[in-house]
Parts: sequence; structure tokens; C-alpha cells
Amino acid sequence: MDFSKLERVALTVRMLAVDAVEKANSGHPGLPLGAADFATVLWAKYLRFDPRNPSWANRDRFVLSAGHGCALIYALLHLFGYDLSLEEVKSFRQWGSKTPGHPEFGVTPGVEATTGPLGQGTGNSVGMALSGKLLAAEYGAELFDHRVIALVSDGDLMEGISSESASIAGHLALNNLIWVYDDNKISLAGPTSVCFSEDIPKRFEAMGWWAASVDGHDMRAFSQCMDEALKVQDRPKIICARTTIGFGSPNKAGHFDVHGSPLGADELKKTKENLGWPSDKSFFIPEEVKAFLADLIEEKRRYVGGYEERFSAWVKQNGELAAKLKTQLSRTLPGDLKQELLATFKEPKKDATRNLSGQAIQTIARKVPFFIGGSADLEPSTKTSIKGSPEIQAESFKGRNLRFGVREHGMGAVANGLAYSRAWVPFTATFLTFSDYMRPTLRLAALSELQTLFIFTHDSVYLGEDGPTHQPVEHAMALRAIPNLLVFRPADGIEVAMSYYAALSHQHGPSALLFTRQNLPALERRPGFNPDEILNGAYIVSGEEVSDLILVATGSEVSLAVEVAAKLKAAGKAARVVSMPCMELFLKLDDAKRAALIPPRARKVSLEAGITMGWERIVGLDGVRIGIDRFGASAPAEVLAKELGLSVSAVYARIVGDLNVP
Repeated sequence: MDFSKLERVALTVRMLAVDAVEKANSGHPGLPLGAADFATVLWAKYLRFDPRNPSWANRDRFVLSAGHGCALIYALLHLFGYDLSLEEVKSFRQWGSKTPGHPEFGVTPGVEATTGPLGQGTGNSVGMALSGKLLAAEYGAELFDHRVIALVSDGDLMEGISSESASIAGHLALNNLIWVYDDNKISLAGPTSVCFSEDIPKRFEAMGWWAASVDGHDMRAFSQCMDEALKVQDRPKIICARTTIGFGSPNKAGHFDVHGSPLGADELKKTKENLGWPSDKSFFIPEEVKAFLADLIEEKRRYVGGYEERFSAWVKQNGELAAKLKTQLSRTLPGDLKQELLATFKEPKKDATRNLSGQAIQTIARKVPFFIGGSADLEPSTKTSIKGSPEIQAESFKGRNLRFGVREHGMGAVANGLAYSRAWVPFTATFLTFSDYMRPTLRLAALSELQTLFIFTHDSVYLGEDGPTHQPVEHAMALRAIPNLLVFRPADGIEVAMSYYAALSHQHGPSALLFTRQNLPALERRPGFNPDEILNGAYIVSGEEVSDLILVATGSEVSLAVEVAAKLKAAGKAARVVSMPCMELFLKLDDAKRAALIPPRARKVSLEAGITMGWERIVGLDGVRIGIDRFGASAPAEVLAKELGLSVSAVYARIVGDLNVP
């Protein structure tokens, strides 16, 4: 590798990045100026990819966990031939451009993960590396030997999620994972010395990583360090690359001012002059850089072409296994999955929906080989272990049960990394109240349109004696506030089956599935009920003929609504019961379909063992919203129902009184 030419490429990367930030008058020039040297070496010498086929399954993944430095990756993507024009680079941070203010998966070709919230990319990279090991175990290392390289910052390593994720990677000995730490000693508000003084190599060695330190501006030394890292085959690796933030800026290099503000016209001119770059040119790419990179890109494409020839030969020799791989990479569901899920509950019985979920998981695992996941050390409670499948450990990646340990935040990010690979439908599991630990990963899954399933059990105060620290009240509605997240709260086995089917069919976004600890009765539904109605997000359980009083409920409160409706009927006051397992799907219906279920002029009541905020979207401001607008308490479930106003008699009295039901 001609390092003198690479130095010229790195300089071009720097200048494209700072020109983009300057033109936008917004962005982070410090990291691109500082990290351009080692990043250029990574892209030129070590990453295997084809820019014309950015979704090639065995490509090496580059994750910019330090997403604020995205001008760096946009410059690299353009120079290395991806479908990112120079005009797009010039449109940095502008409406409708492919170069948003932080990297967004699905927006920019070549961007592997949506990053910016610090630490998320570290967990995503672990999930991607895990995906590679799983695919290699199933289909062979000759097909899947890709590496995952993440550029991480001081902020990434300060965030707790990086420790959770690194601990998982170390435990699993993911030798296909390399983090390059841009060790510039500067964060947004000052030098890192004021808050961050740990020995990073020793920290990672303690978690089972190989660690080394190197001058991040010395391309030859960095390349030698990478070569040494690639020889290590028994653990993940971290390279601490010492750099100067804002490298080349005469007045801002090494200072936190350069982290998140444009250089300014005068300092930009001085920086270009200092680095021997034409100060009168913007977005300039020297012809010799273009020629050098054209040859390099063609070399990478030849490598991928050779792989494709070997892959075609493998497909011919492994027909059944090749068909399985094709199905997995498209995440195609078997045609009889819905029927199989419904058959799981053909004999309705009283049970906790977490148990019913566990039964559904066994059916799904039997029918969908790319369904994989685990819990935060809660398998006995969440009922999420796949029976008959081994646990995934460093010794063997043949299995589908993941042990995330008590690491909810890392668990979510690792699962999202599996989802980014587009080869798996991953699931996670913990108690609903601990969804707060996972909210950033839920939000990014929704933003990135990832098909991650987030399973949450113990979904209300009715978990009982553990008390308000573990009893969720605001959580279901808080999840519903996240755009593009489907939230399911099923009431019995049939609803559990159809909720899972809907989540597995929803390839362009995540789903949260909420399940009870306590037993619930199997619902008796009206004549003519079709389970497909559940896919509308809401359906009529009983009282189809009634149009003036509607009781809308979810999960454990659907059976409560049925009992209340029976009490009303006994008193000569008819009511319709509507179950709403997924509010988001219901709200996507057109006006006529929504009105057929919940007539606009009807008197409406919502029932859910959680906060009532948000239910006005369904029952209106003049409707009765019955729920729990306070924290719970430590007590048996039946006592909580009585004390919190969710007994049959209390709900009946509230409806009769508030709606003046005659």
C-alpha cells in the first residue's frame, strides 16, 4: 500500500468534511480532521466491500458509533464510489439530503447503523459481529467471514451501554470485532481529564479483549497495529488511536471548540494553507486521488466478484441449505405460520399471557429458523427460552438462545445490531418497568425501521407484592409515544398468536409485546369472529348490536370490561366491548373502519391498568378514561384492583355515575 498516496486521500477526506460543515454552518469538524488518517487506512486497506453492491451479505461493516463525526463517513462514501454524489455532500444537514446531521440507516448508501446517541453504535457493532458468527456456524466460514470495525469516541466509552456491550462481546469472544477508539482527549465541553481518567486498555483487557495503543496519525504504525489485531483469533480487539481533534487547524486543534462548531471562514482558510491545500477551492478532489481510488475500488470489486463466483458454486452444491439461506436473508415467513400460531391455542384456557407468549415462541422457533433472542437474565420469568435449542456461547454459535445478562440497554443495542444484518428477527425480554433502560434502543429501532421484537412481561401493577418499583403504570403509553413502534397488549391466547403474527409480518419497524404475570381467562367472543380482525388493532368482542355505549380495553382489562358489560346488561344497560391489542394499527385504519368499531357519537369508556393520558385519542375528551394515574403499591393483585378502582363494582359505578347511564 502506497502510504504517500493514502496521506493525500486522508487530506482530501479532511477537506471535504470541513467544507461540508462550513457550507452548512453546522456540524462537527473536529473528529473528521482528527480521525481521517486511520479511517482512510481502514477503508483503503482493510474493509472489503463493493460500493455498487452496498448490501452484499459478506461485506465488512464500518460503524461510526461517534455519529457526530458523520462528515467523515460521507466524505469516505463519496470518495470510495458509493451512490453519494458530491452534490449530496454539499447538501450536508439540509432537508431531503442523503447526508443528515447524524448517520441514518436506510438514508445514506453504505451507512450501516443509525448513530449519534453515544454508545448505541458500540452495541450495534457487537450485534453485527454476533450475526457474522451465527451465519458462519450455520452456513460455513467460507461464506461468512466478514469483520465489523467500529469507530468509537470518548463519549461512546463513557456511556454505560458501551461497557454492557463490550462485556457481552468479551464473554462471547467475538474475534471478528474491532473497535478503534479515537483517543483525542477532548469532549464537547472540555478536556476529558476533568471527568474521564480510566485506563482504557486495562478496562477492556479485564473484559476479555485484546488492546493496543498507537499514534492515530501515523498510518504505517496504525496499519501494523491492525495487522497484529487481525492475527488475534480468540477475542475482540480495541485499538486506542491517539489523535489530535481538529488536526491541522492552527488555532483550534486540540481544543474543545472544534468539536461541534464550524471552523469559520478565516480559520478554514488558515487550515487549508497549513495543510498545503488550495485555500481558494471548496469540495476539491485532486485528479491523482480520483485515479488512485478508482484502482483501489476496482481491486475491491474484483475481490467481491471472486466471492460471488465461489458463492454461486456453493449454491449449486448445497441446494437445500442455499434455499434456507435465501429465505433467511429475505426474512420470508412460512405460509402456514398464522394457522400454526392459532393452532397453538386451539384449546383456550386461563393462563398468564407471559406463559401463552412462551408457547407462541416455541411455535415460531419451530417454523422460523431466523427467530433468535433472549432476556436480561429473566428466562424463568419472561418464558422466552427456546426449548431444544442450545445456548449461544463462545464455544459454539449453533443455537438461538442468547444470554444477555442483566444488561437491558446493551441487550437492546445488540439485538438491533442483529436486525441491521437483515438476516435475523431478534427478540429481547425483560420486565415492562425496565423498558426505561432500553428506551434509546427502542427509539433507534423505530427510526431505523428495524424488525426487533421487544418482549416485556409483568405489564401492570398486578405483578403484585414486588411493589411500585417494579409495577409499570406509565410505560405502555410511553412506548406508544414512539413513532413507528407497534405496541401489543394481548388479552388471551388468540390475541397473543395474532400479535406475534403481526409483529413478524411488520418488517419495517419494531414491535413491543406486553404480557401479564397474572392469569387471565380465555375470552368468549361474539359469533362470527375472525382472528384476522385482530390485525386491525381492535375488534368487537361482544355487543356488536350496541352502538351507544362502548367499552374499549387492552390486555388484562378486556376480561374486566366483559364482566362490567355483563353487569350493565343485567341492569338493563347494554354495552359493546372492544378489545384494542394494538392502538397504532387501529389508528392507521380509515375513518369508516374506526367508526364501525367505535361510533363517534357513542358514549365511550377506556379501561387499562396504566395512565389514562393518551386515551383521549380513542374515547375523546368527553369519554371516561379509567386507569391508574399514580404509582402502585406492594400488595396482592386482588387488593390492588379494589384499592385502585379497577374492580368490577368500582368500574361499573364509575361508568353509571360519569356517563349518567340510565
